Amino acid sequence: MSTFANRLKTAMENSNMKAVDLHNKTGISKSTISEYLAGSYEPKQKNIYKLATALNILPSELMGISPNPSPTLAETYRIPVLGSISAGVPIEASEDIVGYEYLSEKYKGDGCTYFALRVQGRSMEPTIMDGDTVIVRQQPTVESGEIAVVLINGDSATAKEVKESPEGITLIGHNAAVYSPHPYSNKEIEELPVMILGKVIEIRRHVG
Repeated sequence: MSTFANRLKTAMENSNMKAVDLHNKTGISKSTISEYLAGSYEPKQKNIYKLATALNILPSELMGISPNPSPTLAETYRIPVLGSISAGVPIEASEDIVGYEYLSEKYKGDGCTYFALRVQGRSMEPTIMDGDTVIVRQQPTVESGEIAVVLINGDSATAKEVKESPEGITLIGHNAAVYSPHPYSNKEIEELPVMILGKVIEIRRHVG
């Protein structure tokens, strides 16, 4: 499984950068960058943005989310795009099929269910842009820090980073100017309810 340390090393190799170059471009200390490369721990979101900018890549690439996968046409199967979701204020979730996306055939036999949703809004920029399509693996939980599609009040869905705590969960938008972190207590999770529909595993950006 790809780790942050491996993804960072690969990006540095592709950009022909050394740790000292990243230090100079980001202001992150050399010792901290060394710890990232050693896999001691992963950076916080703001440092991921700094590293990605310095390396001239999308933050999602360092996070292990593919921004533009391109499976070969000979080995694909299609999944439905189920309407649209909001990456800002949650909007009513649609179950209407508005199009199709294609996944590598390797996903078809893994026993999981996949679907796609089109994102509207700017609250997840720069990780997810307005108009992007997210590929989602259906699952009821995600690890803290992962991006999920979350159903709120039973009829509105949103794509957000999920942070867990003993008190509940907090939904985090990567564009703080648009969306402030929104905590939900364990009681609210049960009563609203707040349900995780799946984990975002790919981001697709269609140009033109």
